[in-house]
Amino acid sequence: MKFEWFVARRYLRSPYRPAVLRLVTAFSVLGVSAGVATLVIALSMNTGFRETLQDRLLGVTAHVSLTRPGSGGIRNYEALATKLGSTPGVRSVTPAIYQTVLLTFAGQARGVVTKGIDPERERRSDEALQRIVGGHVDFSPDRDGMEALLIGKQLAQEWKLAPGDYVTLTSPQGRLTPFGMLPRTRRFRVAGVFDSGFYDYDENWCFLTLAAAQGLSGTDNIVNVLEFRLDQPERATEVARQVEQAAGPGFSATTWMEENHALFRALRLEKLVTAIFIGLITFVAGLNILVVLSMTVTDKARDIAVLMSMGTRREQIRRIFLWQGIAIGATGTTVGLCIGYALAWTAGRFHLIPLDPQVYAVPYVPFHLSPWDGAWIALAAMAISVGATLLPARAASRLLPVEILRYE
Repeated sequence: MKFEWFVARRYLRSPYRPAVLRLVTAFSVLGVSAGVATLVIALSMNTGFRETLQDRLLGVTAHVSLTRPGSGGIRNYEALATKLGSTPGVRSVTPAIYQTVLLTFAGQARGVVTKGIDPERERRSDEALQRIVGGHVDFSPDRDGMEALLIGKQLAQEWKLAPGDYVTLTSPQGRLTPFGMLPRTRRFRVAGVFDSGFYDYDENWCFLTLAAAQGLSGTDNIVNVLEFRLDQPERATEVARQVEQAAGPGFSATTWMEENHALFRALRLEKLVTAIFIGLITFVAGLNILVVLSMTVTDKARDIAVLMSMGTRREQIRRIFLWQGIAIGATGTTVGLCIGYALAWTAGRFHLIPLDPQVYAVPYVPFHLSPWDGAWIALAAMAISVGATLLPARAASRLLPVEILRYE
C-alpha cells in the first residue's frame, strides 16, 4: 500500500500537472467542503430547533396528563395524586384546572387560557414560575380581598400591564339567575410577570390558584387534569399506560409527544428533506472527482503503461487512483467539517441570527452540534468520493501497455 499511496500523493502534489487538472481538482475539494459544511450547519440548526423547543415544552408543560373525559372533572384528585405519585419514574403530580376566559383591562379584551394551580407544588415542577421577570409569585389576596394572578411577559408588554394592576376575567361557564344565565366575572390583581421562553404561552397564559379557578368556573373541589412530571420524559408513553391502568376505567392519559406530534414530525421531515437536497451538493462534487480521475487516466496513459511494463500489477494501478479519490474526498470532508462546526458554534454561541419569536417561538436560531451528525456526514461524503473513483480506477487498470507503447 505504501507504493500506491506514494505515487498517488506525488502526482496530486506535482506542479507539472496540466492547469485544467489542478483547477478541477481544486473545485472538487471546494465542492466537497461546501456540501459537508452546509449540511453540518443545516442539521445543527434543525437539531437545535428541535431540542430547544423540546426543552422549553418540557419545562412548562406536563410530561403526562391524566383526564376524565365526559365526567365533569376529577373529584378525588388529592387521593388519586397520592396513589399515582408512587408510580415508578414519576417525579411529581400536580392538579390543575384549565379554562378559556375573557380578560379585560383598560377597555381592551381578549381570550386567554387560565391555569388553576397549587402554587407550592407547581413552583417546584413548572419552570414558568421560576422565571419571574416582574413582581413576585405571591397569590395572597390584597387588603380588599382581590385574588392574584400571574401573566406572561408578551401580554404584559402588549397591554402595558405591570404588577399591581387590576384585570377582569369573565368565564363563559355562567350562573343561573332570575334574569337568565349570566357569565361569571371576577377581578384579579396582577402579582407577577413570567417569561417561559415560549411566545404562545407568554402571550396567552395566566396562572391562578386552584380555589380562584374553581370559583371562576363555578365548580366545587374539582380539577380537570392531573399533570405528571417524569424523571425521564422519553419514557412518557410507558408511564402513561401504567398511570391509566392504575387510575381505573374512565380515565385517559396523554403524553407530551402525542400533544405535540405534528410539531416534531414536521421537524423530522424537515431534517430529512434538508439532508437529501443539500447532500446533492456533495454528490455533484463526487462527479467532479470522477471527471478529475478520468482526465488523469487519459493524460497519464503512457505513464501507466510504463509502470505496468515494469511489473506493476493491475490491482496496484487501481489502488493508485483509489487513493487519489480518497485523498481529494478526505481533504474536502475535513475542511468542510471544520468550517461547518466553527460557523455553527459561533452562530449559536453569540446568537448571530435573530428571529421573530411570534413566528418561531424562539428569539434566535439555536444550533446544536451533534457528533453523530458529523460522523454520518463524513461517512456519506467519503462513500460518494470513493464511489466516484471506481470507474476511472477500473479503466486505468484495464489499459493494455502494448497498445499504448507500440509507437513510442
